[in-house]
Amino acid sequence: MKENAWTRWPSREALSREGLSTSRCVLAWSVRGLVLGLLLWGALVDSQGLGWKTAAGVAGVLLAALLAREFFRTTLQHRLWPSLASFALLQGIAVAAHVSGFSLAALVMWCGCAVAALERLPPTAAFIAAGVAFGSYGSVIDADLLTTVVNGVGVGLAGYTLRLDAEARGSAQRLLAQERAARAAEAETAALAERARIAREIHDVLAHSLSAQLVHLEAARLLIERGGEREQVHERVVAAREMARGGLAETRQALSALRGELTPLEDFLSGLVGTVGGAEVTITGERRALPTEASQAVRRAAQEALTNVRKHAPGAKVRVMLDYRPDEVTLDVRDSGGSPGELTGTGAGYGLLGMRERAELLGGSLEAGPGGEGFVVTLKVPV
Repeated sequence: MKENAWTRWPSREALSREGLSTSRCVLAWSVRGLVLGLLLWGALVDSQGLGWKTAAGVAGVLLAALLAREFFRTTLQHRLWPSLASFALLQGIAVAAHVSGFSLAALVMWCGCAVAALERLPPTAAFIAAGVAFGSYGSVIDADLLTTVVNGVGVGLAGYTLRLDAEARGSAQRLLAQERAARAAEAETAALAERARIAREIHDVLAHSLSAQLVHLEAARLLIERGGEREQVHERVVAAREMARGGLAETRQALSALRGELTPLEDFLSGLVGTVGGAEVTITGERRALPTEASQAVRRAAQEALTNVRKHAPGAKVRVMLDYRPDEVTLDVRDSGGSPGELTGTGAGYGLLGMRERAELLGGSLEAGPGGEGFVVTLKVPV
């Protein structure tokens, strides 16, 4: 439900002094000091040297200062009736001051109350309160009607100008708070995204390394169960050990990647196919540095594809093609096919699915399926 503009309070940011510059704080306190000085001076001048009257005037000024402080506090809390009560008591003190002969102090209080009401109360209450103060002011001032009206309009404009200025400052404070909250949320989102990236990177490294080790260890287990030769079992165990070393190297490389220290993609692919017999790599297009996420996606897809070749088509010839295009990079890994290996059923089968999800997060795609005599994995990543 939309709030009625005539009953809407000025915002707490507008009523508070938060966000005020040093110069404006000095100006505000200077005005308050001037008003208090005028009240005290009026009390002393109008007392005509009488001790008791001077004391009563000073006491009235101090009481008015306390009530003004209460008025400022209750308006800041948006408490209407306590604010109006403080305002009414201030009007009573002004009337008492006028009746007692403190005319200057009464006039200052009436004008100050009108300005404060227009600045800090809801519009309806502000106009009524300011009307009461202006009415009292006009009834006692010794001037013609036009002068009284002009003075009242001037004081009213001053109060309303202060209100508009406070509202503008309050809006700026709210916008600043919203901007800070947005920046904090953006920083938190960036931190969460970075954590997800690190988790995904570590997962991909470990999944590749451990699955490759599993391939060789499972082969060793099958050889032992079938009474295979010791030499064959030894070869598998040694291969698993080498994969463990390779996994450690990949982990270190992943950490370097997270620090932005990646080896060139071409060198990585050349080293990767060197671990697979009958594999070759072809690079076309204008070579250039890729964004970290895109480079990592290509590396992980190549690793997963070669691991699948070792599992499902051992001994097959593999061709790895990397093509740099103007707006994307394409990785194509295809094998010549072959008889299914003994380890075809090992693994959870989530490797290519994870690579596809990684590619889609970057706005790319990954396609995998039969092609020619073997199997083809094609990755496209925009850069």
